[in-house]
Amino acid sequence: MSTLIPEANEAAASSEESETIGSDDAYVALLARLSRQSVDKHFDAYADVPWDDPEYRIDPDDPRWEVGLDDPITATDWYRSLSPEQRARLGLDLVVTKMKLGLQFESVLKRGLLEYALELPNRDPQFRYAYHEVIEEAHHSLMFQEFVNRSGFDVQGMRPGELAVARTIVGLGRRFPALFFFFVLGGEDPIDHVQRKSLRSGQPIHPLLERIMRIHVTEEARHLSFARHYLKHRVPELSPVRRAALGVAAPLILFGMAQMMLIPSRQVIERNGIPREVVREAYLRNPAHRQEVVSSLRKVRQLAEEVGILGPLHRRLWKALGLWPAQP
Repeated sequence: MSTLIPEANEAAASSEESETIGSDDAYVALLARLSRQSVDKHFDAYADVPWDDPEYRIDPDDPRWEVGLDDPITATDWYRSLSPEQRARLGLDLVVTKMKLGLQFESVLKRGLLEYALELPNRDPQFRYAYHEVIEEAHHSLMFQEFVNRSGFDVQGMRPGELAVARTIVGLGRRFPALFFFFVLGGEDPIDHVQRKSLRSGQPIHPLLERIMRIHVTEEARHLSFARHYLKHRVPELSPVRRAALGVAAPLILFGMAQMMLIPSRQVIERNGIPREVVREAYLRNPAHRQEVVSSLRKVRQLAEEVGILGPLHRRLWKALGLWPAQP
């Protein structure tokens, strides 16, 4: 059980992201640091979350569950017409659904990492860190599912077709690791962006949700660092054909993941009676929401440019998908 403060862990791990890894020795040293941090600064899904503390009880009518002001649905007349209890239940439904989506995404991530590590040679330091990450993600999934179980909401998360597509990603950990790690960033970066904004917003947050988010962003900083530096180190070594394929496939995956993570699911929309025109107003045709999606993928976009898979043709694809910053 870690007794360290999540904010301090987050800052220490986040510092790795901006580091330049230009040699095999530097990459190995980074992996050693990340592995050491996973030993020194890790969290347990049950020992480090006081689930049975009365202050952590989930009451669906608690006003702290109301949708955060940075969510564009709060600016619609439809949302403002809801009672406080309806707003709280909608906000909790959104949180619970994202928890379910998160653990489903992390299931794919864990299996893909195990596929990646399976064929690594003996003494490869990536093996140890990959397993540290799998262990940490397993604790995240336990936290998320426990939250879902205690919420009283029976959420589906991904639809069957989406789950089927997600399963095809697992094999990329072995067949095309670079594309798999862009998938990792596509799922983790948008949620990391949203959670950090929420923690810094100053708005009231339920203590259970705040505890889970602080643990999550702390350990995800290491996971994001590993994925970014793997790509910085390995993508330049890919063949021209693989680099071209990566340049096309990466934004397509990022688009799909961002849509899944940042727009309410069909189940949430139907369960809460959100009119279609409200969904269009708040998300699908909202320039502010489009900019939020772009912002959530800023680091991934910069990484794609840094590793050389963001040429003029690729930029057209990013722009067509709405993943490119609007011209001033």
